[in-house]
Amino acid sequence: MKPLLPDRILFVMARRNFATNLLAILLSFSLTGFATFAVALSKQEGDQLQRKIDEITKNGSASRVAPRKTPVTESELNSYLAFNLREKIPRGLTNPLVNMLGDGGLAGRVYVDLDEFKRQHQNAGFMDPLNYVSGRVPVTARGILSTSNGRGQFKLGSAEILGVPLPKPIVQELVTFFSRTPEHPGGFDLDSPFDLPAKIRELTINRGEAIVVQ
Repeated sequence: MKPLLPDRILFVMARRNFATNLLAILLSFSLTGFATFAVALSKQEGDQLQRKIDEITKNGSASRVAPRKTPVTESELNSYLAFNLREKIPRGLTNPLVNMLGDGGLAGRVYVDLDEFKRQHQNAGFMDPLNYVSGRVPVTARGILSTSNGRGQFKLGSAEILGVPLPKPIVQELVTFFSRTPEHPGGFDLDSPFDLPAKIRELTINRGEAIVVQ
């Protein structure tokens, strides 16, 4: 087996970090978006997005990043979640779906195993909406993603569970619990700006398509 060259090592590390960061961000969006319509999924489109991610990562790990715009369709993104990232999705989450609404709007849905979550959730009394549901249920909401100069921020609009509004603190608990990684044990903070991976300068969210700008 040939040893990895330094540039190849950097690419492998960058690809791993990109996948980790992307998964955390996408799961957070799935937990904070409302699925507005069905999306056709295919392994072919998931693999197509994987190739695009590899190219984005390779370009981002270069000493001089080439200006590039990469389109990502809604069906590619959801196929990627369904097939390529399926084994990496945290236990307790299934069937994440993200919709691109345009003008920065993101929407989505994910099924959450509340029994898994409530084992570590501090009960807030009879006003806690999670007291009245259990098992595997869909969590839905929506919000706006703003990005510029390599940074992004997501503004939560609303969230629901089985039609019952979820207070933002509980949404944050859900996001934190399920987006934790060894690299980011605190999970994803809804109120905090975050760095875009692979030297991405901005993401433009159009209806049904996002443009990745490096």
